[in-house]
Amino acid sequence: KRLYKTKVLPLEQLYRFDIFNSPFMTDAEFDAKPQVMLLGQYSVGKTTFIRYLLGCDFPGQRIGPEPTTDRFTAILDGPDERVIPGNALAVSHDMPYRGLERFGVAFLNRFEGAQLPNQVLRNITLIDTPGV
Repeated sequence: KRLYKTKVLPLEQLYRFDIFNSPFMTDAEFDAKPQVMLLGQYSVGKTTFIRYLLGCDFPGQRIGPEPTTDRFTAILDGPDERVIPGNALAVSHDMPYRGLERFGVAFLNRFEGAQLPNQVLRNITLIDTPGV
């Protein structure tokens, strides 16, 4: 983080990197846990695999034989079980999702957070995706 702030960030600011590529990195992005995104065709078991890893269901989970996951879901550790709208995650200064704002409201409406207390999620964030 120190290297970025002392060496890279001044260059990004000088050449206005945030205008044509991505916003400057925030402390939340540096301090975030590793994130693992599960990708695959629909109905191959991505959500079921996450449920197996966690040992429980997570808020907003949908499982069925037809395509049921219709959004990107960040599964996060937290004190209580709840669903967090994508817009709220993208504007939160303590979450590493501020860069997603540039994809617009249509994407953020298809993005949400599922928070629950879980031992596995203390060290990693999982991202469930719709089928590709």
